[in-house]
Amino acid sequence: MSVNRVCAVRLVAGALGLTLVGAALTSCAAGSGAETIRFTFSKREAIGFMTELVAEYNASQDDVEVVIDTSGVDVVSASFVRGNPPDIMLANYNYEIARFVQRCALTDLSETDAAATIRDDLQPLMDQYGSCAGRTSALPYSVMAASVIYNKEIFDAQGLEVPQTWDELIAVCDQLKDAGIDPFYGTFKDDWTVGQGWYDYTAGGSVDVIDFFDALAQEGTGVGPDSEVSFQKDFAEPMDRMMQLADEYTNPDAASRGYGDGNLAFAKGEAAMYLQGPWAFSEIAKTAPDLELGTFPLPMTDDPADLGVRVNMDLAAMIPEGSRHQEAARDFLEYLYQPDHIQEYNTSQLGFTPTKDAPAPDDPRIEGMIEYYDNGQIYQGPSVLVPKTLPIFNYAQAMVLGASTTSTLRTMDADWARIAFRAPLPSTQDTASGDASASGETEESAP
Repeated sequence: MSVNRVCAVRLVAGALGLTLVGAALTSCAAGSGAETIRFTFSKREAIGFMTELVAEYNASQDDVEVVIDTSGVDVVSASFVRGNPPDIMLANYNYEIARFVQRCALTDLSETDAAATIRDDLQPLMDQYGSCAGRTSALPYSVMAASVIYNKEIFDAQGLEVPQTWDELIAVCDQLKDAGIDPFYGTFKDDWTVGQGWYDYTAGGSVDVIDFFDALAQEGTGVGPDSEVSFQKDFAEPMDRMMQLADEYTNPDAASRGYGDGNLAFAKGEAAMYLQGPWAFSEIAKTAPDLELGTFPLPMTDDPADLGVRVNMDLAAMIPEGSRHQEAARDFLEYLYQPDHIQEYNTSQLGFTPTKDAPAPDDPRIEGMIEYYDNGQIYQGPSVLVPKTLPIFNYAQAMVLGASTTSTLRTMDADWARIAFRAPLPSTQDTASGDASASGETEESAP
């Protein structure tokens, strides 16, 4: 068996969640004469795809041997503290990862060929998590767009058009309800489904998310009832509308139903709309593979120009300062961003490719989001733009289960002010990746 094949076996072992040990890495490097780099990958649903792509890269040349590590963000964080970070990372871009950006613990990728291919309108979304002055620390690899999933068969049977304003949405809901059909299927038992769907869609469809969080960061510890912006002021109307939809237009048992229940019920035609992302399609298809589904932005105002879809940087590529194999890591990075590879990956995951010349997805289920993505009518979910120490999923769930929206938003303001008080200022200077401060080893990350 060739060295590449031996290493490929180890890649599969990594994909199955087995621990990678130093001997495994050393033997691959020693046996092949290639420079070994460690590649961490955090998208569990796509481990099979990425493992195969890594094996193809390894087989395509003799200079670099890539070993994939799928052990997760906590292990990656610990490796920064120990001064032994991965050589290249492809990870979900959120506060847990972006703290490495804030502390300048990642190399500048601005001069790579890959960086030149990225859409310019995505950079403000990346910057919402913070930045290191003068650097492009992370490059988006996969953008996941999410919006209302709707049952086309029910809409056609009821003679309904996709709503583009709040009033049209309420009219659609009323007609469905009069016909004995639950307009929305709620899965309020699982807090994340409320946070990423109900909370994010209603707030993101009403508020300029970038402007709001920029202003909120400026307020810092002053966020509260008298500040220029606050959750209490800016999110009050969106949350009231969220509660109107949740109270009047969902299945009566929404409080006791979770994600799995929702996928099954929606597949059986028990509701016309579902506030979930494209990851639900494969689950729905297990029960109803031929069900005709589509997507559209949740309208929250009476101006169609305000329509937009929720996106998140599902994966971003980064190379740590502490990598001892930066040039080899860059070679693999360029391979990942070759058009055939990045486009094939995103097609497999129903994601949008973040490069300038990438074709639109061809899956009819997400066709309704393409226009908005292409036009830049996108926003990051407000739920992902706060540190974990502000338990936004719990708060969103509490509201749909009956907690006062006013008091909940007041609590969110107080949490933000507390986090801002305790957070260190982001560094704009180069910091050694072995330093605890560079690793984000503080309890909170700066807003």
